[in-house]
Amino acid sequence: MSALLSVEGLGITFGGLRAVHDVGFKVQPGEILSVIGPNGAGKTTLFNMISGIYRPGTGRIVLDGEDVTAMRPDLLARRGMSRTFQNLQIFQNMTVLENAIAGYHLTESGSLLADLFSLPASRGRARAAKDGAMELLARVGLERAAETEAGNLSYGKLKRLEIARALALKPKLLLLDEPAAGCNAVETEEIDRMIAEVARSGVAILLVEHDMKMVMRISNHIVVLDHGEKIAEGDPATVSRNPDVIAAYLGTETEALHA
Repeated sequence: MSALLSVEGLGITFGGLRAVHDVGFKVQPGEILSVIGPNGAGKTTLFNMISGIYRPGTGRIVLDGEDVTAMRPDLLARRGMSRTFQNLQIFQNMTVLENAIAGYHLTESGSLLADLFSLPASRGRARAAKDGAMELLARVGLERAAETEAGNLSYGKLKRLEIARALALKPKLLLLDEPAAGCNAVETEEIDRMIAEVARSGVAILLVEHDMKMVMRISNHIVVLDHGEKIAEGDPATVSRNPDVIAAYLGTETEALHA
């Protein structure tokens, strides 16, 4: 099976500081690949290059056979890449359903005139978006909260809502930047199950996460960064025994690697 995403020799420098250097890996359809490393290892910088926010200084990114290096985020979204961020990007004063519907804006192809005059085609698109959004909310266990103002949800539910909105684009590749950050143990398990279910549907998952127990539990493959460089790669069991990884995670996180 050919890789859905290929990252080849990716690197970037900020003001003389080498943030990421010569990082490469592949992600297969339906695979969960986690990128881990201590704070400042370059994980989010790597995500920002892959998702078009930063322009790489070196290397290239290939998505489903197409070179998409430095392509704009909206164009990447149209090619099947979607992502979430460390900090929630939720419309707090909109309902849960309205937030989910907002995820469909890149897939809509109607005219402004039809929308202004509420023509049948526009009404049909609106119904389809609402139906699709309700299906996504059911998928993440939020259908009963559809009419609730998003700002009234717990943090864990907001995280699930953000993932639901990212899925509205029907991605081939989903980038999740610390989806369990700030969540309690129960909320983390819910997100864990949801990510695994999305992967089983065939979507490739690229995950950055600090919760090592979660990473070791759900990942098929792990890439470890330290000071912007890849120091290890492999399945969870192999990575957890790697002496370079153990050295990078001295302290409590080392215990989680072996849990």
